[in-house]
Amino acid sequence: MAYRETDNVRARKAAQRQHLLRCAEQLVREGGFANLTMQTLAAEAQVGVGTLYRYFENKAVLAAEVFRVATEREVAAVADAMTLHGSFAQRLTHVLETFVRRAQAAPTLAWSLIAEPVDPAVDAERLVYRQRYAELYQQFLAEGVRLGELPAQDTAITAAAMVGAIAEALVGPLSEPLPKTGLASSLTQFCLRATGVDMQAASYDNTQSLHQTA
Repeated sequence: MAYRETDNVRARKAAQRQHLLRCAEQLVREGGFANLTMQTLAAEAQVGVGTLYRYFENKAVLAAEVFRVATEREVAAVADAMTLHGSFAQRLTHVLETFVRRAQAAPTLAWSLIAEPVDPAVDAERLVYRQRYAELYQQFLAEGVRLGELPAQDTAITAAAMVGAIAEALVGPLSEPLPKTGLASSLTQFCLRATGVDMQAASYDNTQSLHQTA
């Protein structure tokens, strides 16, 4: 009779896999993907190296999964930030501040996700990651155009350009010992101008928002 896993066994395996992924991400947070090896993970998770291979075929598979899990969380945070009520300028400001704040809170992880030289398997996931961000921004921009808050434009091109600009602006500051002050504000101003937001109206909206929260 063929062996069938019980629900308890499946739950235990799932919990172990999540534990391994959390430990692996912690290693990336500390030293990038270069810091993630099967040996270092085994020591971090307090398991034998052989145990790791029961869950991940090799390091490339492991690293790609760590990347996927981390980026899904970051994309979800940006998507949630886009649900803020207010003008397009207020919402875009909130989105960029959220992204930059999260990146500055975990600079090594952010650099690893954005720019660290990685294995082809992780690089493939990085392309998916950037595409998902571009799709989110395209939907966001299209809404702004539809509501008349942005001029008509090719939202796919604008979104792709924004994703590239945001990533490029973050790579330098994230590699420095101290985050660059005013980064979120400067990046917001650039993106507002690039998307065609009425800057006078945006300034008024943000002033009103500050008064309301004071």
